[in-house]
Parts: sequence; structure tokens; C-alpha cells
Amino acid sequence: MTTTTASRHDAPVTVLAATVAFGLLLGWATYGLHGVSPLLERATNSASTWIIWTAVAGALIRTRQLALWGGALMMLATCAGYYTASTLGDTFGTGGLGTAAVWSAAGLAGGPLLGWAGWTVRRGRGDVRAVAGAVIAMVVLGEGLWLGWTLHYWGEAAVFLTVGALLTLLLTVYLARAGVHRYWLCAVLAPLSGLAFYLAEEGILNGLLGSL
Repeated sequence: MTTTTASRHDAPVTVLAATVAFGLLLGWATYGLHGVSPLLERATNSASTWIIWTAVAGALIRTRQLALWGGALMMLATCAGYYTASTLGDTFGTGGLGTAAVWSAAGLAGGPLLGWAGWTVRRGRGDVRAVAGAVIAMVVLGEGLWLGWTLHYWGEAAVFLTVGALLTLLLTVYLARAGVHRYWLCAVLAPLSGLAFYLAEEGILNGLLGSL
């Protein structure tokens, strides 16, 4: 009886359906929390919010392949939830379709990567777990750099960079306690990956959004 129940919970259709459902709720919630308070405004109007939850979903999924698919579907579902709520809230402007398409494409690129990263940190083997940890931390660090260098929101940037540094520390400690030989690679690669994420966001994503 226990084996049958566990296998049903781990079935690909069940896992992916749950991931899509959570993504829809996340997208809807992030739209609904806009304007509630300055802190929630920044926390919800943030790529990190969606992407970090995608890594969490990847860590909860048992198989690597499903984690990749789950990451992609969750990001698409999050975009769908957000822009559906925006449409119902009558704030889906003229350029909404283009913006939604850009974010969906970004989600298709980043979702599987973060799903893999979450899965690998928890269930992978070898030093690649440290690399995966750096991938997770890079999102928060990269957004902190973008808030500071590009938008000049230095107070908010300091918060994101601090959270990113703490996340890097926690992941590094976790990997060390898990017995990863080169656990320190997480701490070394995270800031470098954060810089790469910032450059990609500044040079590619913002360029696409600016052209709409």
C-alpha cells in the first residue's frame, strides 16, 4: 500500500501537474502582491522570486529528467499565471504580448537550468553539486548587481547582494556537510556566475524588452 501511494505521487504526470499548478499560483500571487508594500513590491517584481522557487521545485523532484521538464513548465506556468492576472486586472498593455513572449522565452532557457541546479544540489554526485549551488546563488547576486549598476537602486541592491551572499554561504555549508570534496567551488563560482547573469540580463534580456 505504501509503495503504491509513493509511486503515484512520483508519477511524471502528477509531478509535472503539481509543478504547473504551483507555477500558476506563484505567477498570480506575484501580480496580486504588487503595491502592497515597498518590500513586497520589490520581492514580487523580481526575477529571483520566480527562479529560486524553480530551483526549490527541482530539489523536490526525484528524477533529473523530470526536474528539467518541471523547471521549464513551471516558468511557463508562472508567466501564464502572472499575465492572466494582469489581463483580468486590466493592466495588460499594448506591449503585453511581446513582454510575455520575452519572459516566456527566458523561462524556457532558465527554467530547466535552475530545475537541474536544485536537483543536483540535493541528489547529484561529485563536484558538480558545488557548481549547481553557484548557479542557484547567481540569480540573486546578479539581480543585485543589476539593481545597483543599472537602476541605481543601491539600497535594494545591498539587500539582494546580502541575501545572495547568505544563500551562497548556506549552500556552501550544506555541500560541505554533505561530503562534497570541492564544496568551496560554490563560494568561488557564485559571484562570477552572478556577474555573468547580470551581463546576460543587461545585454540580452533588457535589449529584447527595450525593443518592444
